[in-house]
Amino acid sequence: MPYRISDLFIYPVKSLGGIPVRSAKVMRKGFENDRRWMLIDEDSIFLTQRIYHHMALFRMSFADNGFRVSFKGESIDIPFSFEGDPVRAKIWDDEVTVQEVSPAHTEWFSKNIGIRCKLVAFPEVNARPVDARYAVGDDHVSLADAYPLLVVGQSSLDDLNERLKSPVPMNRFRPSVVFTGGEPFEEDQWNRFTIADGEFAGVKPSKRCVLITVDQETAIKGSEPLATLSTYRRKDNGVYFGQNVIPTKLGQITIGDEIILKD
Repeated sequence: MPYRISDLFIYPVKSLGGIPVRSAKVMRKGFENDRRWMLIDEDSIFLTQRIYHHMALFRMSFADNGFRVSFKGESIDIPFSFEGDPVRAKIWDDEVTVQEVSPAHTEWFSKNIGIRCKLVAFPEVNARPVDARYAVGDDHVSLADAYPLLVVGQSSLDDLNERLKSPVPMNRFRPSVVFTGGEPFEEDQWNRFTIADGEFAGVKPSKRCVLITVDQETAIKGSEPLATLSTYRRKDNGVYFGQNVIPTKLGQITIGDEIILKD
């Protein structure tokens, strides 16, 4: 049975809701418009669902010339273009140069998140190298945690859900690419592969954290599926689910495309 793409997702604003897409343009830092925006606090440190669970309830959709964010009956549009002043911001151990989208966006998000925060954008030309230990070239990443793309097999989620009392949906893991075919966790071993005219390198299984315990529909945090994953997917003091991937040749990929393993 061939490996085929079954779902594709982008997450325009880091830690807010994702958007399913039929086709995605693969760029150097990941899918086009994927995690090119984020929220930062007054210390210029990024906001995350790990701490602010209700960020899961901010829904994203496409709008004219940008995206729409909706929360509890209110909405605001985020334009593709931005011209704000440069700001230095902290994301994990990295410092990046971003730009404030607008004072109006700052006010809207501050009111609805419940703390003083600012919406910033990450221009495509700005640098953020991936961890040099796993780079395959001069590789960079968007505002995702560490790598441009995350690939998860449907079989891997099915295997996990067979072990859970209450199954969880794929959105707990915020993948870029979901595929069918193969055995559970085969993606752990993927190295080089192609999809349509794009080429990719699997570089490192994805170490998971408490974010996967936040229900994306209710923002309620529990113990699963991290507790169950830790019983059989623990290695080197980490719990792993999905494969981190770096694009090595850019292109366009679409649901239904076949994934061809090279080595």
